[in-house]
Parts: sequence; structure tokens; C-alpha cells
Amino acid sequence: MPPENDTTPYPVGLLLKGRRVVVLGGGTVAQRRLPALLAAGADVHLFAPSTTPAVQAMADAGELSWHPRRYAAGDLAGAWYVLAATDDPAANAAASAEAEADRTFCSRSDDASAATAWTPAAGRQDGTTVAVLSGDPRRSAALRDAIVAGLRDGTLAAAHHRGRTPGVALVGGGPGDPDLITVRGRRLLAEADVVVADRLAPRELLDELPPHVEVIDAAKIPYGRYMAQEAINNALIEHARAGRFVVRLKGGDPYVFGRGMEELLACREAGVPVTVVPGISSSISVPAAAGIPVTHRGVTHEFSVISGHVAPEDPRSLVNWDAAAKMRGTLVLLMAVERIGAIAEALIAGGRDPQTPVAVVQEGTTAAQRRVDATLATVAEVVAAEQIRPPAVVVIGDVVAVNNLAAQI
Repeated sequence: MPPENDTTPYPVGLLLKGRRVVVLGGGTVAQRRLPALLAAGADVHLFAPSTTPAVQAMADAGELSWHPRRYAAGDLAGAWYVLAATDDPAANAAASAEAEADRTFCSRSDDASAATAWTPAAGRQDGTTVAVLSGDPRRSAALRDAIVAGLRDGTLAAAHHRGRTPGVALVGGGPGDPDLITVRGRRLLAEADVVVADRLAPRELLDELPPHVEVIDAAKIPYGRYMAQEAINNALIEHARAGRFVVRLKGGDPYVFGRGMEELLACREAGVPVTVVPGISSSISVPAAAGIPVTHRGVTHEFSVISGHVAPEDPRSLVNWDAAAKMRGTLVLLMAVERIGAIAEALIAGGRDPQTPVAVVQEGTTAAQRRVDATLATVAEVVAAEQIRPPAVVVIGDVVAVNNLAAQI
């Protein structure tokens, strides 16, 4: 039963650490309410003849004191707060009357209009507690969920009101689709004073930034303009030292061929605090978006992610292409489009079957995504004929054909 429309609660946060709190009833209502009371450090005394398994586990762990009996007069002595949540309205009413006589606030699960306190729909995010009171529990919960979700994903930005500590966050932006950035990454992006963005970082996210946020283009276009790594490091350090919170927005994951560790080490050497937020790597997400599992039961037990930035014959190459050719699993190549011919030749020379299926996925997870299929013997010709350009992910192995086989069954 919702409270009367003319009832206006006075919102307040109770500091219950070390203070006695009495909970009556061990059912699902208590199960929902107890974790927050325990998190607040309350000295919880539970009166109930039986409990749910979850409440029983809290008692067994010593998180609360369980008195396995029904409420009796005098049980509320010394309590700072009471939650009456039994399935007996008469017991709840009697407890509420005792609490009021002792000037102790009491909430009731069965009749909010007869209580002296309401339990808000509450949630926490990044050190902030959100509590909503509307008189309608469902509406309060919906509002609570919307606010907490907004704080988590950055669509409800409040960072500049509380002041984030200056420093740097290395944020993996994911494979391209702005919805595939992590919740934490999106939230930190919304709190940034400065954003240093790669070309492969989700561009749509930059459009959502407030006007005061400075965006620095650190694009590294293959064989074109680029911002030297040292200059990127210096930009991160200088802005952080100037008291700003800097987000280094990178495509994929910061540590998967992303030079994230170089940037972290440079910041640490300069005394700048750094947070690393992992991102979804294109090495697994782009194949998945194109219908390709990098592993599949009965087909492969491994997959390898290899950089194709340096050709196999280049003395700077650190890849053992002969070993890669002899593996039976999936090979996922990043930054390999320009050298796919030489790579295919090296794999075939190392013993890989020339008829091994190959898929090349360009602009994976974005609206411009397209996939072309070939074999190891024909992939260079197909890539040239289809005018495939970076960014693209190359997948080599029998998993490429799994989806096609499934469609034929």
C-alpha cells in the first residue's frame, strides 16, 4: 500500500556503523535489505523463526546475530533503526508501536503509510550513494536504476562537480562500435578534461564530450601523418601535471599491439598516476561480429594473435612464422593487410595447407564492416581485387568455414 499523497519524507543518510539495528523477519524482504545494512557496518540483530538460505549464510558467517524466534516486546531496546518485515501484520504493527514509543525510526514492508521511515531504492557507484523516494517502490527502483546506469556509463556525468584527481587513464575503446567500450571506460571518458585519441578509437564517443574538453588527435595513420610516441607521452604528462584528468582513448585494448605499457611507464617515471582500463580487442570481437568463432569445439583448441606490421622476411620481425604455420589452431592477424601476400607465402612454405580458409574483415563492428573470404593461396589476390584497406582483421583456419557448414546442415 503506497503512502498517502500528502506525505513528504525528509531524506537523510543514517550512519549505522557499530549501532544496533533490529530486523524482524528472515524472508526475501530481509534478504534484500540486509546487505546494505551490513555494508554500512550496522550491528544487526535478526529476529525470525526461519530464514532464507541466503540469510542463513549471513548468520553462519557471523555477519549478523540471529535470534531464531518471533518478535517479542522489548526486542527493540537500544535499537537505532528497525525494519519490520515479517509476514504477520499484527507483529509488524506491534513492533512499529514499540519503536515509536522509544522514538526509534521504523520502516514496515507491509504498510509504508503506518511506518515512521521509508526504505529508499538505493544504489552505489564510484563512492556515491543514490537513494530515491517516490512513494511508489517500482517507480523509485526504476529511477534509481536509470541514475546509477547513467553514472556508470558516463551518460550522466558529474565528475566536474566532485573533482577527479589529476592523472591519466589508458582506456581501451574497443573495436570501433561505440557501444562496445566498457562501462568503466565510458564513465572515465565522460569525466575527462583532456582526451588524447587514436584514429581507431570510437569516433562517435568524441562527439558526446562537453565543449570544454580538449581533444588531441594522436592518429597514427599507416604510411601517413603520425604523432610520435614521445610526443604522445609528453602530452599525457604535461596535461596531468597541469592538474587535468587525461584519458588516453585507444582502439581495442591498450596492451594488444597498442603501446599502452610504453605510455604507462613514461607516466610512472614522471610521477603521474595512471589507471588502465582494459578494452575489447579486435582480435576476438571482429571475427565474432563477422560470424567467426576463433575457437570451436572439435575444430581447434587454440588461437594465436599475431602482428603483421612487419613482413616475415624483415630482420625486425619477432614472429616465428614456421612455428605458426605448423600450428593447427586459428591464426588472427592484426595490421596485416599490406603484407598479407608475404605472410601467406611464409605460412604455406612452413607447411600450412594452401586451401586453408581465410577471412578478411574490414572496419569490423562498424556500419562499414565487410567480409571477404578466400584461401591461403588466394588471399593476396582477393584483398587486392576487393581493395581491402586497414583497419582489417585476418582470420586463418578452419573456424572460418564453421558458420558456412552450419548453414548447410
